[in-house]
Amino acid sequence: MDEREFYTEKTEGKPAELHCPYCRRAFTYQIRWVVRTKKAALPPRATNEDKARFAKARSYMVRADDTVNCQEPRCRKRFDVSTLQSVVLL
Repeated sequence: MDEREFYTEKTEGKPAELHCPYCRRAFTYQIRWVVRTKKAALPPRATNEDKARFAKARSYMVRADDTVNCQEPRCRKRFDVSTLQSVVLL
């Protein structure tokens, strides 16, 4: 059984204040996250190994946006989102 069958997946946007490394201005950006929520129960075809993996599984979020464009009209350069975690456990 694949791990994707343990979770329900949806995309969510969360605000984050980031500083552009080029113009050094701070703006609030909407960062996309993929939220994987653990299902209430396993499908009936699960084996004992799948049940053990499902018991250890937890809900978590994965950052979908790795880069953003600066909002300063004179800058508009693309920079990496390196100050935020890429995976957050819920």
